[in-house]
Amino acid sequence: MSGYENVLTDVSGGVGTVTLNRPDKLNAFAGRMRQEIADAVRAIAEDPGVRVLVITGAGRAFCAGADIGYMKDLTARNDVEAFRELVEAGREVVTTIRATPKPVLASVNGAAAGGGANLALACDLRIASDQATIGQTFNRIGLHPDWGGTYFLPRLVAPAKALELIFSAEMVPAAEALRLGLFNRVVPADRLAEETRSWAAALAAKPPMALALAKRAIYASGDSSLSRMLDVELEHQLACFQSADAKEGLQAFLEKRPAVFRGR
Repeated sequence: MSGYENVLTDVSGGVGTVTLNRPDKLNAFAGRMRQEIADAVRAIAEDPGVRVLVITGAGRAFCAGADIGYMKDLTARNDVEAFRELVEAGREVVTTIRATPKPVLASVNGAAAGGGANLALACDLRIASDQATIGQTFNRIGLHPDWGGTYFLPRLVAPAKALELIFSAEMVPAAEALRLGLFNRVVPADRLAEETRSWAAALAAKPPMALALAKRAIYASGDSSLSRMLDVELEHQLACFQSADAKEGLQAFLEKRPAVFRGR
């Protein structure tokens, strides 16, 4: 299932997968690839048969960020408009990820650098290979973070640590990224695909409304007061309370069986 040049898509068992597919270039962004990612993420997110979205990379990298050859060509031509379009396409990807009510899981199979790092950070959860690395490499080529890095990073680590990671432009190994909270889970490289499928399937089996409203609340809380969030929690709880999934969850608990949530 794919009509894109550099992106593959697949839907199976309630899980939609978007795979960056430019492995010979470490899935670096070039040409219309950013727009293809935005379109693919939106299409998967809007698919009513999908409960969880996974984003990963083909080959030995998640995404190496900007394609240096392509960027060099843009700077040589001083093509500011084309560069603006690239950055705006990144905005479209990360805002779509945050706006979808479905959980979005990054499966980081290798290096995630620059915009590739921030694509991973835009996702709700991150599972990574023990061979993966992640880094804010922008200033290596004289550029500033984009793809939401200045928003996501200081919300995952302290602002001073975020500045250290940005200033250093170093790639962080998987174990350190896990310690910092940049990755949620790190697994052996040869088990990443299996562990990703298992986690995604577990999320897909959860009640969609409860997860969607929790995602909305968590991301709203950063700019809200305790009083406001208590109001949000009440509103969301009442919506869940009246759902068929809540009735099923309670009944299944009493009957000591797994619940079957249907998103109603």
